[in-house]
Amino acid sequence: MSNFPVTLATRIAPGKLRQIESAIELSIRGKTEAVRMALVCLLSRGHLLIEDVPGVGKTTLAQALARAVHGSFQRLQFTSDMLPSDVLGVTVYNAHTEAFEFKPGPVFTNFLLADEINRTTPKTQSALLEAMNEQQVSVEGRTQPLPEPFMVIATQNPGDHHGTYPLPESQLDRFLMRLRIGYPDARNERDIIRQPDARHGETTPQVLDSDELLDLQCAVKQVAVDEAIVDYMLNVVERTRTHEGLSLGVSPRGSQALYRAVQANALLEERAYALPDDVKLLAPKVLGHRVVPAARTSLALKRNNGGAATGERIIEEILAQIHVPL
Repeated sequence: MSNFPVTLATRIAPGKLRQIESAIELSIRGKTEAVRMALVCLLSRGHLLIEDVPGVGKTTLAQALARAVHGSFQRLQFTSDMLPSDVLGVTVYNAHTEAFEFKPGPVFTNFLLADEINRTTPKTQSALLEAMNEQQVSVEGRTQPLPEPFMVIATQNPGDHHGTYPLPESQLDRFLMRLRIGYPDARNERDIIRQPDARHGETTPQVLDSDELLDLQCAVKQVAVDEAIVDYMLNVVERTRTHEGLSLGVSPRGSQALYRAVQANALLEERAYALPDDVKLLAPKVLGHRVVPAARTSLALKRNNGGAATGERIIEEILAQIHVPL
């Protein structure tokens, strides 16, 4: 018998979760882990940062995710001359009604693809802070709620590319997870180049509607997390705050993010309870971008690992040093 949370068992079949993954994989081939992590983010009501070189499927993943759950989608290409109003919207005067009207910006959608977010200035990047944290925006003294569900999927080029503005720690902390998709293997790349021309994500069928997605997001909160596993997560977080190789550890927002992600991954596995393996799988991806390696540590790891992500590597080292609850 399935351990799928009983409160939703009669409304959403457990097999739907597998169907979502399969549907998205029709558009982005050979990247099962990236698809799974994107769904963890979505079910956790979190936001996703995808950092990778151009052309590996970042935009395709975002659009496929939106199509699979029948969500509205807006793509915003960030450039150096963008203004916050290009993201949030603007108030304009209507000569016919003789009144000012608010014209919503692209942020008023279920899924916002913030493409190459680190190519715009910090002022414009910060336009998303309130939206990502509180699911609302404030424009000219008025607060406007955003639709549900709401998810920001941001892409960025690696920091050593020309014309980029590094995201500040406060903004990185609002992304539940950072992913790297990577190049496909030879077999999947052969399938990619042989498939007929299609727009991003067009091969993804709809599996859920918005109401079903909101139900699943509520079901995440029902997943049981034993106190021993909570202690395990807190031990990892606390170690980041005292680690000699880190100049900045994980914030309480990061602890909350890891807790929600662990619950969401358990739900995707059709379990009503979390396991230590959920923590070990997710901690590097959820916490790695929230820590700041000390300069000497970052340099040493880059020399030894060919520029490997230092934050994730340190989180993996911490996990290896902490006792895993049975």
